[in-house]
Amino acid sequence: MARKPWSFKEDRRLMELAKSSASLEEAAKVLGRSPDAIKRMALRLGLSLKPNAGKKG
Repeated sequence: MARKPWSFKEDRRLMELAKSSASLEEAAKVLGRSPDAIKRMALRLGLSLKPNAGKKG
């Protein structure tokens, strides 16, 4: 399956989501991408996202 290239706008949105402490799943939903794709791009951009939103053990 071919990957859809990231636009500058999507990069900026991911940065905003990371700053607002969004989770990986939230970012995936907002951007319409898989959590794996979000994780890869976050690493590339030097961002950190919480793994899960509301899951507490």
